[in-house]
Amino acid sequence: MKSRASCNSILGAPMDSINFSLSIQQVQFFKTFGFLSFPGLMLDRIEEITEAFEAIWTERGGGHNGKPHEGTARSCIVPFIDQSKNLSSLLDDPRILEIATTLLGEDFNYMGSDGNYYVGNTGWHSDGWHSAGKPQHLKFAFYLDPLKEESGALRVIPGSHLDGDDYAAALQNNVRNSSENWGIDGPDIPATILETQPGDLVAFNHNTKHAAFGGGNKRRMFTINLCQRYPENQIKDLRDYMAGGARFWVDKAYGPQMVATAGAKRKKHLEQVMANDDHLFELSRQAKEKMDEPSRG
Repeated sequence: MKSRASCNSILGAPMDSINFSLSIQQVQFFKTFGFLSFPGLMLDRIEEITEAFEAIWTERGGGHNGKPHEGTARSCIVPFIDQSKNLSSLLDDPRILEIATTLLGEDFNYMGSDGNYYVGNTGWHSDGWHSAGKPQHLKFAFYLDPLKEESGALRVIPGSHLDGDDYAAALQNNVRNSSENWGIDGPDIPATILETQPGDLVAFNHNTKHAAFGGGNKRRMFTINLCQRYPENQIKDLRDYMAGGARFWVDKAYGPQMVATAGAKRKKHLEQVMANDDHLFELSRQAKEKMDEPSRG
């Protein structure tokens, strides 16, 4: 069974971008199902967002690792919004802040961003797994092309984010081999399909199983990743999580524009990560010795 997000449903009602706040129902929906969709929420900024997105790729050679995008594999830039003053300012946008502070707390961390030209299918996966009782991680996804079910729209499995839940555990253990385990291929797994237009915003828990099927060879998308602030007794967990950035050949957690243009309010969301990224330089150096190119995802 597949379902599509309705423009009149709780998960995707048309947004008032001026007087925006999350309702109690939306918060409970997110906690229960692990995602929210906000049609048209960022429409007033979509032209500048798209222009800045393309400018970064142009400055970086057009594709992965400074080379042209050939359309045969995903191209990825990490960190991404950090390369642009305009895109960095998304972290100051009242709508982003409203969602982030409501779901993660006033002192949430900015955990980086990736910009992508996607190619073909993206199979079912979570973005890591964060256990109950640990800081929870949230992803904002911006899709810059109209996407339908057959053309690469995001699919999510509601409730798949719940650590300790038998249903979520069964998905975690079996979804990558769905044909063998359940007799169905990835596109046929029951899911909600979030068809989007440029200017829409999607948010989901990093644990939430998600995928995309179909589409062209240059689907434009970028993310903003956030998390709850780590308590002092879990700083090692934060540093271990950040170490994963080395595969992208990242020497520091943040790019230059993110830091240079940060005011006092934004700095609150950068300070914990910046205080704990001193290991990235060496880890990145080691990664460069072992890898022919930075990771594509």
